[in-house]
Amino acid sequence: MKKWLCCFVIIISGCQSFGSLEQEQKPSKPPVQVEEPAPSPQTPTPPSEQQEQEELVLEEQFWNQVEVQNGVKVIVNPDNVLVLVNKEQQLPADYKPADLVIPNVPFTFRETDVEKRHMRAEAAKALEEMFTAAKKQQMILYAVSGYRSYERQQQLFVSEVQRLGKEKAVVAVAMPGKSEHQTGLAIDITSPSVQYAITPAFGDTREGKWVAQHAHEFGFIIRYPKGKEHITKYQYEPWHLRYVGKKAAKVIYEKQITLEEYFQIVKKI
Repeated sequence: MKKWLCCFVIIISGCQSFGSLEQEQKPSKPPVQVEEPAPSPQTPTPPSEQQEQEELVLEEQFWNQVEVQNGVKVIVNPDNVLVLVNKEQQLPADYKPADLVIPNVPFTFRETDVEKRHMRAEAAKALEEMFTAAKKQQMILYAVSGYRSYERQQQLFVSEVQRLGKEKAVVAVAMPGKSEHQTGLAIDITSPSVQYAITPAFGDTREGKWVAQHAHEFGFIIRYPKGKEHITKYQYEPWHLRYVGKKAAKVIYEKQITLEEYFQIVKKI
C-alpha cells in the first residue's frame, strides 16, 4: 500500500508539471502590426545635369532689346555683355561704350592714342589674364584691333568694297553698325608665328590652337568658327575673339556652337 501511494503522488505531481509547462510554451500572440510602405525618396538630379540646367538659363537683361528704326533692327541695350550683333540686327550709329580702357598687353603697332587699343574694362581685364596664361606656356600673343567706332568701320567697309567688290566684302568685313568691334567686347589677335598677320593660318599655329582650347576659360569665344559660316554669315576668323563672360563661353565651347545658336538653346528667366 505504501508503494502504491508513492507512485500515485509522483504521477499526480508529474501531471501538474506538464500542465504548467504547456501553458508556458503557448505565449499570447502579439497584435499584428501593418507597416505602411516608406515613401520613395526623390531621385536627386545628378550634379552634371543640374549644372547644365543652371548654365542653360539666362536672365532677361542679357537678351537683345530691338526696335525697328527706318526698317532696320536696332539694338537699344548695346551695353549688354552678351549683345548679339550680326547682319540682322545692329548697334546705334552713335553708340560708344562708356568704360573703354587700354588693356596692358602687347599690340602690333606703336601708336598709343588710337581707338583700336581700347576695350571695355571687363573684357580688357580678361584679355590681360589670357595673354599672361599664354605667356606661361611659352606662347606670345599680340593684339591687333579692339574697339572700332561706327565711322571707322564705315571707312574700312568702303575700302574693302573698292578692293574686292561688295559681294566679297560683305563676308569679310562687317557693315557699319554691324561690327562687334563697336561693342568694345571684340579683339583681333595674332602671333609672331604668322608674322603678326591677320590670317586663317593663325588657327593652325601652336598659339592659335591654344587660344581655341583655352579662350573660354577667360570668357572669350572664337566668334566666327570654321564650319559655321552658314550661321554667322562670315568667313572663318580664328583671330577674332569676342568676350561673352565665362558662363556663356563655357557652354559655347563645350557644345561647339556659335553665339547665335547659344541664344536658341538657353531659356530666358
